[in-house]
Amino acid sequence: MNYELIVRSSSQQVDFALLKDGKLIELHKEAEDNKYSVGDVFISKVRKTVPGLNAAFVNVGYEKDAFLHYHDLGPKILSTLDFVKRVSTGKLRDYSLKEFPLKKEIDKNGTVNDALKNNQSILVQIVKEPISTKGPRISSELSLAGRYIVLVPFSDRVSISQKIESNEEKERLKRLIKSIKPKGFGVIIRTVAEGKKVAELDRDLQNLMDRWTAMCKKLRGAHLPSKVLSELNRGASIIRDMFNESFSAIHIDDETLYYQIKDYVQAIAPKQENIVKHYDAKVPIFEKFGIERQIKTSFGKTVSGAKGSYLVIEHTEALHVIDVNSGNRSNKSKTQEDTALEVNLLAASEVARQLRLRDMGGIIVVDFIDMAKAEHRKKLFNHLRDEMSDDKAKHKILPPSKFGLIQITRQRVRPEVNIKTREINPNAGASDEIEAPIVVVQKIGEELKRLINKDYKRITLNTHPFIAAFLTKGFPSVRTKWFLEHKQWIRIQPRDAYTYLEYHFQDDKGKDI
Repeated sequence: MNYELIVRSSSQQVDFALLKDGKLIELHKEAEDNKYSVGDVFISKVRKTVPGLNAAFVNVGYEKDAFLHYHDLGPKILSTLDFVKRVSTGKLRDYSLKEFPLKKEIDKNGTVNDALKNNQSILVQIVKEPISTKGPRISSELSLAGRYIVLVPFSDRVSISQKIESNEEKERLKRLIKSIKPKGFGVIIRTVAEGKKVAELDRDLQNLMDRWTAMCKKLRGAHLPSKVLSELNRGASIIRDMFNESFSAIHIDDETLYYQIKDYVQAIAPKQENIVKHYDAKVPIFEKFGIERQIKTSFGKTVSGAKGSYLVIEHTEALHVIDVNSGNRSNKSKTQEDTALEVNLLAASEVARQLRLRDMGGIIVVDFIDMAKAEHRKKLFNHLRDEMSDDKAKHKILPPSKFGLIQITRQRVRPEVNIKTREINPNAGASDEIEAPIVVVQKIGEELKRLINKDYKRITLNTHPFIAAFLTKGFPSVRTKWFLEHKQWIRIQPRDAYTYLEYHFQDDKGKDI
């Protein structure tokens, strides 16, 4: 698989598009004024404890207080609170935790009032950004993520990613980490650490220790609330979490950002720094790599799939619902059951892509086409699970029900990516909104492919003059590309009487098809 990261910078925000074999699978926006990113650490004050919820509301500076549940305190919360108090007052200047006496762990079945008091200073980390009407979700069990390891203060535990399957490799990594791990810190070994040497792991560990020390220095005399540690920018965090040998290129249109990301890649993968490239052509970078077109065609309520099938995506406050439709597709399957399986497998791939692309979280219900055979339902379940295997967000998939429903839960830590794809209707007197023209052109192309597969010859397309001009002008025009793909010339007839999005295909006898 071939991954490319395309970075577009503007004065207000930076956009990151991740392509997999040329297809858009993730889209992230980093606004300049985003003060509450996942991973940021704040020194804050407990506003009030709520025993009924077994939680506390904490002032992190957001318009609504952050929510801190008892189970997110972490077993070492008493040690954390003591450390913050001693560092803030200047009584402790050694931040290494070598000589710091750890207090006993709290009872996992205890209550919030056993651990926290109102107006108490506390160190917290953002685990879920503000979404809709809710404030941030936070944790006081801190973790600093690096390229190969995650550093966990006030712990001595060494754990390892379950995705590393070799027991021999697990033992090797644990042995290496234990030999270099500082006292008072736990370590989680990430999947990408597999096969790495001790020097690389140690360099990553020292970088995290430097970040920890820099954070602790800010605690003394800090104004409450204030941010004491910022997560890496989205570009660096995407590269840190996803970068591997399958990345072929990182294109950036901003020179300053280009040097920042190049330096970061050089630090974590020196042999691959040459894949970071500065894009300075006149054509906008998202246009050049076909991302704008994919955004327009991927974020609507209806999403076209392969071979005429399509998805309908609906959102409610409680859950997301995705309906799978076979559309007007034609195929060579002999039975309805085989057709349903083929459509469902194609739809499952698109569902997995849409969940990552829109960063949909919470409960997702997918209504696949009913299949009578149990082996087909199992095949669909396994295929969907495989397609979502490289999704970094935590998720769980339940097997299909007898009604063809598959339920998915997916971790939501940021607001869903929501891009408007509808435009004002340009027809005279109209006040509604319509799908963007580029979406219409894509639908025309899919419909044309279906007709040609049915062996229709001498096809004529009747459409609005604006759409007709778009299809026929330029070189190579859209019609020329159709000819090269289908080996059939399509006659395009402008029709002034048509509405903007109206189109009809006719055969050689002038009948609508």
